Amino acid sequence: MVDQVSWVPEGVNVDVPSSARIYDYLLGGGHNFEADRNTAEALIKVLPVRDMARRNRAYLRRVVLELADMGITQFLDLGSGIPTVGNVHEIAHEVNPDARVVYVDFEHVAITHAELMLANEPNVTAVLADLRVPETVLKQASTLLDFSKPVGLLIVGVLQFIPDADDPWQIIEQYAEALAPGSYVALSHFTADSMPEAMAAGKEIFARTAEPITPRTLEQVTQMLRGLETVEPGIVFTPQWRPESPDDVGENPSRANLYAAVGRKP
Repeated sequence: MVDQVSWVPEGVNVDVPSSARIYDYLLGGGHNFEADRNTAEALIKVLPVRDMARRNRAYLRRVVLELADMGITQFLDLGSGIPTVGNVHEIAHEVNPDARVVYVDFEHVAITHAELMLANEPNVTAVLADLRVPETVLKQASTLLDFSKPVGLLIVGVLQFIPDADDPWQIIEQYAEALAPGSYVALSHFTADSMPEAMAAGKEIFARTAEPITPRTLEQVTQMLRGLETVEPGIVFTPQWRPESPDDVGENPSRANLYAAVGRKP
């Protein structure tokens, strides 16, 4: 059993479900509370969320390996969530043990656990910040990352939690403007395009959590990469992004319900 004394920050309301802790539960992690588990089980009844989470995590692994193979040596992971097996720094270090990684999240449990996990990792850090404030995030990240050189910006499975009113398109542009040429922006995003009724039911459940969701269309996700060169295979469902084998894709990749894409800053 996980020792809650070491990873539950003071003041965390365990009765309000959190997207990071729901995701942790869906991936088989132990840093979640009863409210998170109950919400996840409600989502399982209307959406294939366990499969969605697994496929999103697999996409994250593939994209980090691809970027590391292309020479990216530093990564900024926005909305990184609660660290579980197969974190970005572990993946990147398979290719380059000196790769630098900054995790960013506004979930106190996520950052507290990350800090405990990263105590002996000099090239990796976690910061408590809201990705909707790029100036703050970039300033904090610059203590480890050199933004005059290419960076792999990861915004995986988090943009659906940013409402239209906060203009996620403009937020991405602000980050992209701060990146050096040759940097990459990798994202994945909930969509209702493939399962509209199921996603509508899921949206109602998320409305009762700390972070309601805004699923978006292919056209809306495409606009998130404006000004960037979309790399092959373009915008696809997560299992279709550079799969390692046909088994990664499966018979119905649209059940992933997340679009995935990577853009390069020219």
